[in-house]
Amino acid sequence: MTGKGSVNHNSRKFHAKNTDPERSYLNIEYINENIEDVYHELFDEALARYNEKQSRKDRCIDNYYEKIRAGKQEKTFHEIILQIGDKDNMGAKTEDGQLAAKILNEYMQDFQQRNPTLRVFSAYLHMDEATPHLHIDFIPYTTESKRGLDTRVSLKQALSALAFKGGTRRETELNQWVAAEKKQLAAVMERHGIEWEQKGTHEKHLSVLDFEKQEREKEVAGLEKAISGGKDELQDIQMQQTKAVQETEQIRQELSELFITNDLLREQTETLTQDKEKLLSDNEKLERQQKKLQQEIEKMSISKTVMEQNIRAYDEDKEWQLPEPGAFMSAKTYRDKKALSLVERLKDVIKELTIRCIHLMEQVKKLTTKINMQEEKIEYLTDRAMGQRMVIDRLQEQAADLGRLKQYFGEERVQSIVEQSKNIERAEKAAKRSRRLHEMTR
Repeated sequence: MTGKGSVNHNSRKFHAKNTDPERSYLNIEYINENIEDVYHELFDEALARYNEKQSRKDRCIDNYYEKIRAGKQEKTFHEIILQIGDKDNMGAKTEDGQLAAKILNEYMQDFQQRNPTLRVFSAYLHMDEATPHLHIDFIPYTTESKRGLDTRVSLKQALSALAFKGGTRRETELNQWVAAEKKQLAAVMERHGIEWEQKGTHEKHLSVLDFEKQEREKEVAGLEKAISGGKDELQDIQMQQTKAVQETEQIRQELSELFITNDLLREQTETLTQDKEKLLSDNEKLERQQKKLQQEIEKMSISKTVMEQNIRAYDEDKEWQLPEPGAFMSAKTYRDKKALSLVERLKDVIKELTIRCIHLMEQVKKLTTKINMQEEKIEYLTDRAMGQRMVIDRLQEQAADLGRLKQYFGEERVQSIVEQSKNIERAEKAAKRSRRLHEMTR
């Protein structure tokens, strides 16, 4: 009932002698997932938690699948093989064989639900051999483990979680589970009017592919040996490929640096052009503001001159002189008729002058602030112009370096490398978009 397992044979990546390729289209593929992808699905989170707890780097596990594959405690996966009858009473080309296939298909539908701790990643119903039979490959795992990864590979613990507890050497968890699965298959057979004929020994059960299984394993071993014969040549090719990839990567890095320098040169040139245009515009605005400021200062000078002339007029104009009192004019009469009128006129003039003085002081304050701001802006623009000159010098030096690279590599080679690098970048971007889309749709 349990077998060594060959996923490549089950998926018919190659055909053994006992298969009929013309009938392979009748086979049923229930599930066909990459075992390493399933390991990532089951154990990556637990592996991350395990590695975080390690104080020593040498105790961390880089690849859990490779650790199990290289170890001896657990197998990377297990296989169960189920068959009803043999080629004499359940031949694949007969009606009884079709019934056997129907029973096996019905049995398969509930297998994963019935065995949640046995993660099925490959399952096939074969109709291209003498007798219909079912291959189920699964990864047994347990959760909340107290040692190692909290979720890890363990056939014993996976079966224990399904309520199969070990007893004697004969009544192991695996033997108990096998017996339970035989009963499940027997129940399906009974619903279709077929009785399970038990032959009286524990080892002999209805789903072992006795002779055919042994022959198949021999043929598989032969094919695998033939395949391994080309591994040395493949390894040489892979080494050459690795070397070529490394050289390509080195060229790609050099190109990447070249592109970065080129992009930086282009961006800085664009920025410099924009800054230059803005600087010219700011200078024009500054000149206009300076002209306007000069006009305002000239107006203030004119106002000051006018005010000084008005003040001298007060000193010299008869209109602003207090007349001598007339004969027989009393002090009260002189005060009411002469002095008070002049005082009132002087008050009005003083008020007007005071208001104009305040306005002028406010204008002077605003203009002083404006002048300071303009001086600061001029200083800022001057510093910026000096900075831009330094940037121009640096960009010219980088442009010269770029020219040297082109002269060294040659124009055609540089162009070829550029196109190759662009293709690599497009492929990387496409792969990133594909990964993001895959993560969004999961």
